[in-house]
Amino acid sequence: MTGEFQPAIIAQGLRKSFPGVRAVQSLSFDVREGEIFGLVGPDGAGKTTTLRMLAGIMPPDAGSATVAGFDVVRNPERAKHSLSYMPQRFGLYEDLTVDENIRFYADLFGVKKSGREERSLQLLEAAGMREFNKRLAGKLSGGMKQKLGLVCALIHRPKVLLLDEPTTGVDPVSRREFWRILYELISEGVAILTSTAYLDEAERCHRVALMHEGKLLFCDTPANLKANMGKGVLSITSSDPRSLRVQLDHANGVSSLVLTGDGLHVVVDDAARRIPEFEALLKNANVQFDVIQQVSPTIEDLFVNAVSIGDPTHV
Repeated sequence: MTGEFQPAIIAQGLRKSFPGVRAVQSLSFDVREGEIFGLVGPDGAGKTTTLRMLAGIMPPDAGSATVAGFDVVRNPERAKHSLSYMPQRFGLYEDLTVDENIRFYADLFGVKKSGREERSLQLLEAAGMREFNKRLAGKLSGGMKQKLGLVCALIHRPKVLLLDEPTTGVDPVSRREFWRILYELISEGVAILTSTAYLDEAERCHRVALMHEGKLLFCDTPANLKANMGKGVLSITSSDPRSLRVQLDHANGVSSLVLTGDGLHVVVDDAARRIPEFEALLKNANVQFDVIQQVSPTIEDLFVNAVSIGDPTHV
């Protein structure tokens, strides 16, 4: 993203604790207009708590947050007119049709009747749901419900869109369609902050913040994060990846391991040096493998390695 884009979201030193849990710890980042920014991490990372604070639903214990130019800590109601928050379970009314749900949210957001029909048709067309406008929301598939939720969230043309794990439990085709809609939105200058536990979705974002146990581990573009990882990644294909993991978990030079569909990704200090060492180690242990080769790191490799470094059992 270029410097011409102004931050639509600015979070500085956000903190939130619950009894016995530090949900968010001194979190700072910004999201620019026309950008898809991803909060990435597993359950319990603090993603939902962060989004709720930015939406003005939950006050932070400390820190500040500005959304669309409004201070959501001091004046959350003013900020809500410029943003839309789509929680994990969006409040669709299953006994209403698609059209009726959209009209309900249009009324809720105060959208003038003169332009809502055109906006509704535009969004339904983009979501591939125009032919389902008379269907009851309760009769839609999980993926279509999420797309309808997005349509309802966009009916008032918000400047900022907050999405809390919108594709969790959604089939792969619907996930791709959902992301296609998001890409179309950025041409309108909408700032999109989305959270996800799917590390592959981080690759789709312009920038990502990797979170773990309420802390920010890294924040940058996916390309920069991978380029600056500072370690090599080996891909080892095998019909028995779990045996590979047992043998290599504590091998010299290994920082972390990630099981893949057909083998293992191993983050190492020196890829060229470790390839022949691991080949010999696996052959001596009679562990079947096909090939060991250096590959480009993924966001998953980066995240797992960052978490493993904090584990004293890994070196």
